Amino acid sequence: MVQVGLNLFNWRYFRENIMRQILIVVTALVLAATNVMAKDGALGLWKSEPGETGGYIHVEITNCDKKLCGKIVDVIDNDNDTIIGEDIILNMTIKGDGEYYGGTIWAPDQDKTYRSNMSLRGDELIVRGCVAFILCRGQTWTRIK
Repeated sequence: MVQVGLNLFNWRYFRENIMRQILIVVTALVLAATNVMAKDGALGLWKSEPGETGGYIHVEITNCDKKLCGKIVDVIDNDNDTIIGEDIILNMTIKGDGEYYGGTIWAPDQDKTYRSNMSLRGDELIVRGCVAFILCRGQTWTRIK
């Protein structure tokens, strides 16, 4: 009877330790994944290329539900400040290695939304928008911070 009690105790102790170790590993993996997402290279403040009037915008790129989104936070040298606060990039999937795909981008000068992808090259973000994969246009944005 004593032997059975010892075996039962050892099994419970073993099971509790294994469960604790599994919980620690799962927690570490979740925190690591969150940390990777939070430090994605495209996050931050970006300056677009100047438009036809010479004006440009500042776009803040942030995380949104495991993807990236961008909002216009300032308009420089252009009277169209009504677009401040508007979403310009939506649902951009993080592919890795500075590549992003599957999102959309709004072109304020045309008031149209395009399928989009982006590529990060140091402090430059190449942003492309396409209609039907053949009519594309793009810009190279510069990191502000």
